[in-house]
Amino acid sequence: MKQGIKLLDVVALTEDLLNRKLRRGQVGTVVELLGPDAFEVEFTDNDGRAFASLALKANQLLVLHYQPLEIR
Repeated sequence: MKQGIKLLDVVALTEDLLNRKLRRGQVGTVVELLGPDAFEVEFTDNDGRAFASLALKANQLLVLHYQPLEIR
C-alpha cells in the first residue's frame, strides 16, 4: 500500500536544484499541501533558520522514516 506525502513529513530532495542552492539529499519539511502532487517544502539550517521554501512535486521528494514498518 502506497502512502502519500503528508503535511509535516520530513523529506529529502531526489535531484539537485542548483538555481536554489539545494542539492540532492537536502532535508526539508512539508509545510503546505498545494495540490494532489504539489507541496511547499521548507529547508532549515541546523539552528532552525529557514533558508529556502519552495513548491515541489512528489517525484522530487523522498519521505524519510524514523520508525520501522509495522506489519500486521
